[in-house]
Amino acid sequence: MHEHIRPRKAIASLPVYAAGKPPAPADGLTPYKLSSNENPLGPVPAVTQALAAVDTLHRYPNPGAEKLRAALSEHLQVPDADIVTGTGSLGALTQIIAAFAGTNQDGTADEVIYPWRSFEAYPIVVGTAGAASVTVPLTAEHRHDLDAMAEAVTERTRVILLCTPNNPTGPALTHAEVEQFLTKVPAGVVVVIDEAYLEFVRSEDPVDSLALYRTHPNVVVLRTFSKAHGLAALRVGYSIAQQGITQHVRAAAPPFSVSTLAEEAAVASLNHLDEVHERVQQIVEERQRVQAGLQGLGWPVPESQGNFLWLPLGDHALEFAHAAGVQALAVRAFAGEGVRVTIGEREANDRLLALCGTYSFPGVNRLTE
Repeated sequence: MHEHIRPRKAIASLPVYAAGKPPAPADGLTPYKLSSNENPLGPVPAVTQALAAVDTLHRYPNPGAEKLRAALSEHLQVPDADIVTGTGSLGALTQIIAAFAGTNQDGTADEVIYPWRSFEAYPIVVGTAGAASVTVPLTAEHRHDLDAMAEAVTERTRVILLCTPNNPTGPALTHAEVEQFLTKVPAGVVVVIDEAYLEFVRSEDPVDSLALYRTHPNVVVLRTFSKAHGLAALRVGYSIAQQGITQHVRAAAPPFSVSTLAEEAAVASLNHLDEVHERVQQIVEERQRVQAGLQGLGWPVPESQGNFLWLPLGDHALEFAHAAGVQALAVRAFAGEGVRVTIGEREANDRLLALCGTYSFPGVNRLTE
């Protein structure tokens, strides 16, 4: 009987999101999960205290996370009407795509342009909305090819996604190149600047997305509390845009998408940003240490500005992931492309470096060989 029950064609053709797997146990080794870009340091202590104080689990949360929006408004110096919260930045992105891209009455699909490889959920969100993905390959340096993305714009283009730093490869865009890119994009095309890893960026010319949103009515800024703030399990993110955009995004947003626990935790974390930044800096320093270690071993690792590193292993990706698993390290393999490794606890990072010091594949020129 089940053969008569069929989903929409768009759903049937969607790729399956592959979440990072937990590590397998190994004798004598502490297992570490380096596959999901989680913050190994967790949230600041004030978050635990805020969660313990919540006694309204029998009540619905604020419909539009008004308390969190007010806190973000004060912190970012933007109107609270310009902020729309969501279930993580992925939920916030889903709302944006639902509002601006889909299938038209004549059956044609709107187009959404994004780099590839990039965030694995992009094709799922676009396809679910009934829109068409237009993917633009990354450059040889694993960066966005902004010229090619601008050339890919057609009269059917409705949304462009910029992921900076790019997940899973790591490089970040510069403010100058994004500003130049925006001059090539029609005013009616929504440009989403996905900044899930914003706090980890230490580049010389970081994107000032808030300045861009203030001067470009078609720019949307996308952020999350999952990474730097260590609140991945609570699923809270948000978008920032001018009200010509947010009025439509808010219409597409389900009420109560941010739970009371998530809202209280996010507000508490915002109120202790110095502690958040101290933890982020620890992770940045570990990223720099591990990246330098890998480069010293001859690995062609692109400069990452996130809390992860990209190993361009190509056809050896699954083989390396298996070797890491034997060492009780869970990493995220993209078959035929590479492996993304989250910066985790120091012991986990040291074990990764030890593995990379013994693992050989074409393209690695070891100084010891």
